Amino acid sequence: MTGFEIWLIAIGLAMDCFAVSIASGIILKRIQWRPILIMAFFFGLFQALMPLIGWLCANTFSHLIENVDHWIAFGILSFLGGRMIIESFKHEDDRKELNPTSLKVVLTLAIATSIDALAVGISFAFMGIKDLTGILSSISVIGVVSFALSVIGLLLGIKCHCSQARKLHAELWGGIILVLIGIKILVEHLNS
Repeated sequence: MTGFEIWLIAIGLAMDCFAVSIASGIILKRIQWRPILIMAFFFGLFQALMPLIGWLCANTFSHLIENVDHWIAFGILSFLGGRMIIESFKHEDDRKELNPTSLKVVLTLAIATSIDALAVGISFAFMGIKDLTGILSSISVIGVVSFALSVIGLLLGIKCHCSQARKLHAELWGGIILVLIGIKILVEHLNS
């Protein structure tokens, strides 16, 4: 996997954080650095930890399914991307309002937005990332990108309000990126 692909995966995974951050920024209404940095920190932390956990779990048994690992990686990324694409079409009215200054809410959101990253960590093991050094650089990029896009999303939500921020379609683009990477992995393995 190339560095460019890692960055694309990081951006794709961070789109959930970005979308939730925009909604949280709309609720905050004004710049409050403490809750902004706390939310961005936990989003980045969980986005980095979940792939590591997934990779550690999957790495122990990836040798058992080497012949179908590319199908599993494709399936996971396509499923996650498809789910993000579907979520992007839901109305804001269908989503509950949250309190972005509550640590309990922030931790819940951080876990919820990072479940996809757990599955991506599993696919990393199936794509051949075997050593800790290889996964650490990938999860560092994922964590930093999630942190940065969370801060940007919060500030964007505060400044632009809901109608403007919704036009970005962050979840839709993140889902498309994950599906395309899954297709690329499958095509490369089938052609080799």
